[in-house]
Amino acid sequence: MRAAWYERNGPASEVLQVGDIEVPKPAPGEVLIRLAWSGVNPSDVKSRSGVTRPMSFPRVIPHSDGAGVIEGVGPGVPPSRLGERVWTYSAQWQRPFGTCAEYISLASEQAVKLPDSIGLETGACLGIPALTAHRALFADGPIEGQTVLVHGGAGAVGSTAVQFAKWAGARVIATVSSDEKAAGARESGADHMVNYRQEDVAARVLELTGGQPVDRVVDVGLGANLPADLAVLKSNGAIATYASDGGPRNPELPFQQLLRSGVTLRFVYMYILPEPALQQCLQDTVAALKAGALRPRIAQRFALGEIAAAHELQESGRAIGNILIALS
Repeated sequence: MRAAWYERNGPASEVLQVGDIEVPKPAPGEVLIRLAWSGVNPSDVKSRSGVTRPMSFPRVIPHSDGAGVIEGVGPGVPPSRLGERVWTYSAQWQRPFGTCAEYISLASEQAVKLPDSIGLETGACLGIPALTAHRALFADGPIEGQTVLVHGGAGAVGSTAVQFAKWAGARVIATVSSDEKAAGARESGADHMVNYRQEDVAARVLELTGGQPVDRVVDVGLGANLPADLAVLKSNGAIATYASDGGPRNPELPFQQLLRSGVTLRFVYMYILPEPALQQCLQDTVAALKAGALRPRIAQRFALGEIAAAHELQESGRAIGNILIALS
């Protein structure tokens, strides 16, 4: 089968290779998926570059998200799963081989059945964005009738958070960095957009809310955004963050301000979700898909041989939506 891999950390154009390797065989409890699409996420490029994870295996096939059709089952998996159209999550978590290959063998529970009306391209956009966005929004209870601030509302996770929040009955304010990204956030359903490059985020958010604080914040850059978050968040509100900036110790936390506001500061790492939270996310993702409320935007599609360019686009921060690799 054709696959992409790297054998050392480094820049995409220097370390990523494409070639032929053997098709894996499903072990007990696993399914063999013929993949049609592989999704590229920020965590994939950070792992490849060595920013977040040094090499843990001699060879790594990247990417956790993908979608395809089950063509084989291992011992203990019912043959009725053969032919299912599925999407994957955490496919390369603590494993050497992810979804950037024509086939993957994966634990059966990590292959989630797609509704008949949903395309495989959409399925490849779900794993990391859906699990991250869902946990960030709902870990602290229902959000119906609340106001949620979503930073980076045009990104893969941010746009998914906007769509989940609207599906759940919340009012959404999204931050963006350009008019084009504002259009993307609006397409996802955001009620208001704030351009953080041109506007004072805290002042503009409070203007939009008539001076009322927001209930929740979903944050992709806590190091830069924490002062604005605290300026607009209500007492006993929640900030859920899945990324930061400015180095591993950024931000410094203003303890007294956090304490006196009763703020919940939640860190979301979707690979280690508690089982009940994971199952609720999978259930809600399928329900939102069926309702037409979850519509991932695809920024660009690449051929397998263009994987370095796909990684470079992800690293650039210019993509509005999800980046996909075509496999079959």
